[in-house]
Amino acid sequence: MTHPAMASPCETSPPNRLNPPPVRSPKLVQGIGFAFFRRRAMRNWIKRHGHIFEINVPFFGQSVVVSDPALVRSVCTASTEQLINVQPNLSNWFGPGSVFGLDGSRHRDRRRLLAPAFHGQRLKNYEKVIEDETLRESANWPEGKEFRILEPMSRITLNVILPIIFGADGTELEELREVVPPYMKLGQLMAFVPAPPHWARRHSPWGKLDEFRKAFDRIVFTLIGKADADPALGERADILALLVRRGHDEGTGMSRLDICDELSTFVGAGHETTASALGWAFERLRRHPDVLAELVREVDEGGSDLRRATIFELLRVRTVIDVVGRRVSSPNFDLGEWRIPRGRTVLVRIADLHENPEIFPHPARFDPYRFRGTRPAAPEWLAFGGGARRCIGSDFAIAEMDIVLRTVLQNFRIQTDAAADEKSYFRGVAHIPKLGGRVVVNRRR
Repeated sequence: MTHPAMASPCETSPPNRLNPPPVRSPKLVQGIGFAFFRRRAMRNWIKRHGHIFEINVPFFGQSVVVSDPALVRSVCTASTEQLINVQPNLSNWFGPGSVFGLDGSRHRDRRRLLAPAFHGQRLKNYEKVIEDETLRESANWPEGKEFRILEPMSRITLNVILPIIFGADGTELEELREVVPPYMKLGQLMAFVPAPPHWARRHSPWGKLDEFRKAFDRIVFTLIGKADADPALGERADILALLVRRGHDEGTGMSRLDICDELSTFVGAGHETTASALGWAFERLRRHPDVLAELVREVDEGGSDLRRATIFELLRVRTVIDVVGRRVSSPNFDLGEWRIPRGRTVLVRIADLHENPEIFPHPARFDPYRFRGTRPAAPEWLAFGGGARRCIGSDFAIAEMDIVLRTVLQNFRIQTDAAADEKSYFRGVAHIPKLGGRVVVNRRR
């Protein structure tokens, strides 16, 4: 007999079970659980209702939460006529010109334009930049003294992504290195919070966020102007040049503000989440000496298979982005035996999918060998989301993590011990090690 959660999405919904089981606690209680105690709340709700249920929370409203792989596949493969991006989404932070703010053909066209910048030969061209930034940042790491590795990883990923997006270094990039960190830190907290009325905005955290964004836009407008006047614009490989060229070629390209929105998206998405994942990588390796020893042996022999498997596993066991969402745009959306009405939010719980023991035996165990010689795939592994809105920079993020780990392991010994696992801390978008991924290193002589 087929379990209801595994029923085909093409089957006709029984007339007496059109809606998933609801969580019946008050909306405020559900909202607090979802926002502040999400992992515990989700485990309790899954235990009570199974891998699909309905919650009613602030901002997202009535939402269907899904972590069953068959149903997740249906969400990932749904057409853009059925499901569009969730509201609110990250365009609330990055702006309506961001790829997060687009749907349908505009979203497809934007992805088609930007995808080549993060695939193929371009990835190989970035390798030296990533390695050099890792060596530069690690040159002053203290030896034999515990320190937080999250901030160094954040500086590495920022210094890598800025020239890829904006081109050669210069005064403007130095200014961006000052503006971006506080802008991204505050933006994560405000990303899904509706902005207050205009009259109250400047007296709220949104007012400070507006100041950071104005500073960012001012710098980027200067860089756009320089790109417009650059006689070598056609030979440049940076993303800014790509967007400016499109405007030149088609005559009706993106506005300057749209370009700023998209570039702020790439800075945020290509910087913060990768740094968070790298922080978790070192947090895990400190506590797993056998894996670390094998990784060092592999790097000395010039290999990479286990290192790649380690990246896949840490993105599973310490999921950085734990939820992705869609909104039903068709009259209804059939999800297994359930029928979800127009306007309802569908939330895919990536963290609970990654912790499913039927998919990943002993899910709490950090075991890179489960991915050695294979590459995880949807719908069981969704570290970068899935379907038409899968992270466009996923291959770049994996390559960057691989090069950073390789470079650190070649140059440093990481001390291991029996320290308690660091708890997860939610910063509004990404989950990070609560203590910053504390490590002790010594240089390899």
